[in-house]
Amino acid sequence: MLDDISRITTVLSRSISAENPTGEPGRGGACPLDEGSARNPARDLGVGWKVNPYFVVQPGATQLLADISGEGAVSHFWIVVPQPCRSWILRFYWDDAETPSVEVPAGDFFCSGWQDAPRISSLPVCVNPKNAFNCYWRMPFRTRCRVTIENRSETTAPVYYQLDYELCPVPADAGYFHAFFNRANPLPARQPHTILDTLKGKGAYVGTYLAWGVNNDGWWGEGEIKFFLDGDKEFPTICGTGTEDYICGSYGFDTLDGRDYETFTTPHSGFCQVIRPDGHLRSQQRFGMYRWHLADPVRFQSDIRVTIQALGWRSGGRYLPLQDDIASTAFLYLDKPVACRPPLPDADALEVI
Repeated sequence: MLDDISRITTVLSRSISAENPTGEPGRGGACPLDEGSARNPARDLGVGWKVNPYFVVQPGATQLLADISGEGAVSHFWIVVPQPCRSWILRFYWDDAETPSVEVPAGDFFCSGWQDAPRISSLPVCVNPKNAFNCYWRMPFRTRCRVTIENRSETTAPVYYQLDYELCPVPADAGYFHAFFNRANPLPARQPHTILDTLKGKGAYVGTYLAWGVNNDGWWGEGEIKFFLDGDKEFPTICGTGTEDYICGSYGFDTLDGRDYETFTTPHSGFCQVIRPDGHLRSQQRFGMYRWHLADPVRFQSDIRVTIQALGWRSGGRYLPLQDDIASTAFLYLDKPVACRPPLPDADALEVI
């Protein structure tokens, strides 16, 4: 990507925010004073002086963030989402699809499923002070891009955002970006958690975010992740060796003395959040972690399914199947926008309590 920066091309840079909701060239900051969300602070200065920096979204309302016509790609998305951020639903639609390819609670989309926003410094997702959510996933579209946010909370709140994109040719083999959310609370007994149910198509799996709430004492991450590819049935093609191993850590994310967890955030993976209501290795702890497959995308030709086990330990050195609260978000590219997807759970099923 850095090699491409120096190239002089015909690509057009555009940006959409409340100050320029259409992305039209030469129209940033042109909102009339009497229509602006910040018309009172700007009353002595007038048009062009930060008149409309945010949208106000009512409870139950869906706000259109972007509607772009033409061929291009989203390159960066910054948004400040009010709390509780799992009550705000992001949706991305590609071309003229009626089904969103992305339909995820905003917090989980930005690796912040437990409401409190941990600091994250990865390549595709960054969370910066204070609660500033950023993503750099490249999201191509061929005829149209539409982005909305729904307020499922009971509070009227402002939404600040900026969506940067390019109008440019899209390669014939470029896939469409998708994100799928799933929560099991609690996970059924002796069942793996489904990160991604069987999905037909050709593409590349590029990342996982897990918001994992533990309901037992002790270590909880012995479970293996499994990628079922291209007709796999009982056994997968790719099988991990443990939850922390998949996140590119080891031995329980422990500090060197083994007395606590050690969080980390890197370009490709991170154990980014530990919420300790009762102390180390005690029930009701909550964890956030991500694994991006940027250098090692999981490619599939016809179908994909992804699961992860929840395993702890019991007496006698035996595994203990866990019934934890697990919310996952799967990130991938597909050869076409998804035609249908399971409905997102209602507000009560999404709530962090």
